[in-house]
Amino acid sequence: MARVDYYNDPNAPKANSIAVAVSAFIQDDEGRILMIRRTDNDLYSIPGGQLELGETLAQAAVREVREETGIECEVTGVVGLYSNPNHVIAYDDGEVRQEFSICFRANAISGSLQTSKESREVIWVESGSVGKLNIHDSIRLRIRHALEAAETPFYS
Repeated sequence: MARVDYYNDPNAPKANSIAVAVSAFIQDDEGRILMIRRTDNDLYSIPGGQLELGETLAQAAVREVREETGIECEVTGVVGLYSNPNHVIAYDDGEVRQEFSICFRANAISGSLQTSKESREVIWVESGSVGKLNIHDSIRLRIRHALEAAETPFYS
């Protein structure tokens, strides 16, 4: 399913749903960030997706990282809670979601990089090279917050 993210866009369609989403910010021992290139919009992103019935938020983050990257991880903290009503995601089936996402900090514990139906590319990116990638502003915000490593999580 294709998607278009609208961020602080006065011409964005009105939201008609909300769903709980999670993402994970993971750095390796060299400080590189685990990133995917999404198949639904061709943008680079940290791994993440929707909470499924019967799982916790942390379990969803671990599952999404595994499914999208081939990496097993463990959640170690919260980067932030993102619920900006000016960020909506329009899908080609007519659904328009208001953002509601929890970004976790996690550590990679095993596995090897592999793509999936949701990720056409999986890479470790030097933090100084993130600015060169085509990344949505909402994901740049999460990466910035994660790199700042504040004592308390961001929330909106």
